[in-house]
Amino acid sequence: MNQSDFAKLHNVSRKTVTLWKARGWLVAVKGVIDVDASNAQLERYRKSVTQPKKSYLGNGLGNKGNSLPKPLPEALDDETPEQTAVRILGTEGATMTIDEARRVKENYLALLHQLDYQRKSGELVELAVAETILFDQARASRDAWLNWPTRIGPLVAADLGLEADRVVDTLTNYVHQQLRQLGQPETEVQFGS
Repeated sequence: MNQSDFAKLHNVSRKTVTLWKARGWLVAVKGVIDVDASNAQLERYRKSVTQPKKSYLGNGLGNKGNSLPKPLPEALDDETPEQTAVRILGTEGATMTIDEARRVKENYLALLHQLDYQRKSGELVELAVAETILFDQARASRDAWLNWPTRIGPLVAADLGLEADRVVDTLTNYVHQQLRQLGQPETEVQFGS
């Protein structure tokens, strides 16, 4: 069937059929529209389909056509799930109906709105902001420890009756040793699950 006849069959304009073709909703073989396959595509991707009366025979190509969906290919042994998805989409196209795709889209939009609400209400903090705050706090703590021997050493030396320089040097060595140990944790922290 040609585009004009297909437009008449669905009681739409030829321009609408051209739009369907541009969206990939029509199946054409050698310039002729495969009616059964195109109707199946329209049912899958259009929200409301004007169903034509089944007054035609076959799919316009002289055969009855086979509109049963073929099974999706299996994942290959050396493929990741992402690679499998890309391969299947590249060869088979999307398999969701328009209603299923809308449902998935709306669910993800709801999750995004929930995240946005949590961020604005202060329940969530941006990772970059948290990293900056933690870095600044760690640096301030390190600087306080590095300055501690020169501030406290003379007081300790006076209490013990020792030379202030020796006490400051000793405390500085121990503080540096402690900071090196803190900078190299023995266990790794695991995030997520």
